[in-house]
Amino acid sequence: MPKGPFLPSEFVPTKFSTAQDKADFGNTFLHFIESEWVRTAFAKSFYNRLSMCFGNIAHYDLGTFYETWFTSDSDRLSFLRHTLDWPCWGDPEFTFCDVERAIQQEIRNRNYLARYELRAAEAVRSREMEILKRLEARYRTVAPPAAEEDAERVAPAITPPKADGTTKLPVQASLF
Repeated sequence: MPKGPFLPSEFVPTKFSTAQDKADFGNTFLHFIESEWVRTAFAKSFYNRLSMCFGNIAHYDLGTFYETWFTSDSDRLSFLRHTLDWPCWGDPEFTFCDVERAIQQEIRNRNYLARYELRAAEAVRSREMEILKRLEARYRTVAPPAAEEDAERVAPAITPPKADGTTKLPVQASLF
């Protein structure tokens, strides 16, 4: 019974890896996402293979790799985008390009990208709402309700001109 959607028959073995190794990597990859990127699911053997796939060769160690890609929803979203954008170079007899393509397809099928776009947007919204609350508490002052006499003093009523023409209107002249 397979532990995931990938079967060894879907992949071509390489000189150093079997088709079962490729299927196991793909299934571990998807299990890692389904586990909500839990640190304990990020084993050294999985990291070693992942660091050689999807163009991830620039990271130095397991801890740095994990901290770069998996500690926040926006980082996870970046990882998924990076994974989906990778062109999967190579020949399946020499690389893991066949399993990379299969992983990309499964990520699309499971709609992970849209899920993490929503999560990342909600995280940004939540942070911004907290900032707004702090700023409003600091700077927004609630004016006390004005009494009727205060309202008259602040905004005097303007009387319209009388119809008989006895009201004098100010004349505006040019200063120049």
